[in-house]
Parts: sequence; C-alpha cells; structure tokens
Amino acid sequence: MASPFRRTAALLLAAWAVTGSGAAAAVPVAPHRSVRAGQPLEAECSARVDGSRAVADCFNANATPDRVQLHVQCARWWDPGMDTATVTVEPARHVSLAQRCWLEIRQAWVSHLPG
Repeated sequence: MASPFRRTAALLLAAWAVTGSGAAAAVPVAPHRSVRAGQPLEAECSARVDGSRAVADCFNANATPDRVQLHVQCARWWDPGMDTATVTVEPARHVSLAQRCWLEIRQAWVSHLPG
C-alpha cells in the first residue's frame, strides 16, 4: 500500500498531466466580504429553528479564532430564554451549537466575540 505522501504526489502529477503543460487550473475563490478597518473577522454562522429546538452551525474561514454563542428567545412568557456556553471556533474549524425551549422558539441568533 502506498504512503499518503506518495498517493498525494501521484494525484498532483496526474492533475498536472491532465491540465496540459502545467497551466494553472481554475480554482474557485471564496466570496469576498467587505471588512472595515479595525472590524474583527467573524465565523460564518447559520441558525435554524425546528419546532422547539434551535441549531447553529459555524465555520471560521479566518486566520483568527472567534468565540460564538447561540441565544434562544422562547415564545411563551413562562419559558425562560436560554443561551449556550461560549465556544471558540479556531481557524478552519466548524462547531455546532444547540439549545431548546419547552414549546415554540420566537427567535434564535448567534453572537460573536473576538477570540
């Protein structure tokens, strides 16, 4: 069995051969986010609500860590809102946060703090 290094080298050599003379192949570029000077970079997060459960998935594509926290506001007055613990998302890492209410959720959002 070939080592991972040899397998990777063989795949790179095959890709180079397929593209012809080694010309650079088109590489997809991440969408550019406009950032003001001094504004900290944040992880990309998406929160979704399913009945009484909220889940947030965050991916940090930046070079600096980001601390994220999921906040949930419950729909009933007697059902207290809940927050998850703050979690650090290291560069090139993904985290999932989950929280719930007894019945419905009115609103769910993610807050960011510099890591």
